Amino acid sequence: MSTRKAAVIDMGTNTFHLLLVELNGVDFKTLYKEKIPVKLGQGGISQNNLAQDAQKRAFHTLKHFKNLIDGEQIDQVFAFATSAVRNANNGAEFVQQVKEEIGIEIHVISGEEEAQLIYEGINLSGSLNGHVNLMMDIGGGSVEFIIGTSQEVFWKRSFEIGGQRLLDAFHYHDPILPEEVEKLEAHCQEKLSPLLEAIHRYKPTGLVGASGTFDTLTDIYFESMLQCKLTGQHVFELPTTEFERIFQLLKTKNREERLNIPGMIPMRVDMIVVASCLIEFILRYVPVEAIVCSHYSLKEGAVSRLLSGKVAV
Repeated sequence: MSTRKAAVIDMGTNTFHLLLVELNGVDFKTLYKEKIPVKLGQGGISQNNLAQDAQKRAFHTLKHFKNLIDGEQIDQVFAFATSAVRNANNGAEFVQQVKEEIGIEIHVISGEEEAQLIYEGINLSGSLNGHVNLMMDIGGGSVEFIIGTSQEVFWKRSFEIGGQRLLDAFHYHDPILPEEVEKLEAHCQEKLSPLLEAIHRYKPTGLVGASGTFDTLTDIYFESMLQCKLTGQHVFELPTTEFERIFQLLKTKNREERLNIPGMIPMRVDMIVVASCLIEFILRYVPVEAIVCSHYSLKEGAVSRLLSGKVAV
């Protein structure tokens, strides 16, 4: 069977991901992957702007990614930008500059497209079953929610309440104050009313979290159990009682103390508190015994599209 190589670049608001894969028609092999905390939304996302420092970090990272792609002689490149770029007043200018100076064409995807690709990535991981699940992916700029099964999507939507936005708006003290948590929850209650209606309508019985924060929460859980994640495993379970225990730790520690929690990584240490507040809020409406955590998300959704012969967006 003939194989071909492809590259996927996921330009998130907080983290840029590079995934180099070899496709063999029905499956794929990861050749290389890397994630870099570019923090594209830092210093400007709340003003719908890409700050100059953030753009510099993005250019530096994209040049690095391009060198790796060229080194593998890959010409099929799919680059996606999400919340930070799609909402920035200078987003189009940034995209044009990247094309001219680096030679990477960026697809700025809508929130709905992002949710669909996340669903396809989660489905590729084997996280779904015949039951109705609520899926969520907490990005730096937006949060995507999908309700569906492994066969179909019933409802999907993107909300601009990602980790960087919540951090800017509510997390002023460290450790976070109880009143800041209350304000954040009230904000979620207001902004997520369409989701709460959809939960009432479709009655999901499972909760699946994709990548990012959920990867780190499971890392912390596994470290506390003195266990290692198996190489090649893409689906993990986080018991709700363990999430609650970790959440209490995160809420009551400052940044330096959080960094010392086994399993914590520096790129997640700031946003994980507000992201966990959001997960706690969702658990009130979808009470489960364990959260299913998918290591696959948006970039693997793009790979799923490539495997099926469709264009990436």
